[in-house]
Amino acid sequence: MSDAAPADDRQEMFSGTKDVAETHRFDESKLHAYMADAVEGFEGPLEVREFKGGQSNPTYQIVTPKKKYVLRRKPPGKLLPSAHAVDREYKAISALNATDFPVPQAYALCEDESVIGTMFYVMEMVEGRILWEALLPQESKENRGKIYDAMNETIAKLHMIDYEAIGLGDFGKPGNYFARQISRWSKQYVASETQDIPAMNKLMEWLPGNIPEEDSNSIVHGDYRLDNMVLHPTEPRVLAVLDWELCTLGHPLGDFTYHTMQWKMPGAGTGGGTGSLKDHDLAALGIPSFDDYVKAYCDRTGRDGIDNLDFYYAYNFMRLAGILQGIAGRVRDGTAASDHAKTMAANVAPLAEEGWLYAQKAGAV
Repeated sequence: MSDAAPADDRQEMFSGTKDVAETHRFDESKLHAYMADAVEGFEGPLEVREFKGGQSNPTYQIVTPKKKYVLRRKPPGKLLPSAHAVDREYKAISALNATDFPVPQAYALCEDESVIGTMFYVMEMVEGRILWEALLPQESKENRGKIYDAMNETIAKLHMIDYEAIGLGDFGKPGNYFARQISRWSKQYVASETQDIPAMNKLMEWLPGNIPEEDSNSIVHGDYRLDNMVLHPTEPRVLAVLDWELCTLGHPLGDFTYHTMQWKMPGAGTGGGTGSLKDHDLAALGIPSFDDYVKAYCDRTGRDGIDNLDFYYAYNFMRLAGILQGIAGRVRDGTAASDHAKTMAANVAPLAEEGWLYAQKAGAV
């Protein structure tokens, strides 16, 4: 098997739409009445489909005779505090609509839970490709490099946006980003805990006292990766970045190093579905090396390099483990949005253990 061969069937598993899950159904006539009133140019009738991909906020395709829309909602049922903030997603996308950063057009936010049962928003359906496998097996060697460079250019562009100028000055608390994130994900992990993982406990104890002093602030996406963007149907170009649930103001290097975890992710199926580039001949595939990818980002954002990488990866493995444990908790509570959530939960312990290895490289004992 060549390096370009697909490691799994993620592309087939997550692409496209399906019938709406029983637990995610709602009164479509109420949605029709809402959209007719709130979305300019809307004309029914409408058909509702549910996207296969995604783990957190149920996402639907709204098909009308003239246009397709996307609806993102809070899941029904018991939820963790501050999770599933679709109103924050809507605010971020709406603000970015005023820039040339690639996001869908935001149309309407509905906070009236009587319409479909939970808060939701409606946005543009951007037609293009969502690629689910990090090795890009369907692409040519040349296109792989161009797609990765387009991803790099896009995240660098996000981190250089003047967030105050577009009305996001109050979108998060400036400073102490890592301390706040470590606290948040530790609390959410504990609230969702389904098993004792010693490595996770050690990470949650070690990280708060070892945060690098260097502080920066920018818009951070929070889950920036290949399968959270729509590429042009034929060109290696990003048309829209999706899934802004974890967006806030924070440290750009926390965001960027999370994005680069696919170079560090343990293989053999672990990694929360983000895929792994480890143990592959990247040069033969046309995919940039970790060092080259970091240099391209630094060149675009005016940095000389990135120090404290071991801390950043210890933090990001802990954070991702906390996110996946939240999915495990939603399986336990019956509110998980994906059929594949149970599989995702099995990755929590391997990710925590990998994070603890990075913490040890950074000096943890």
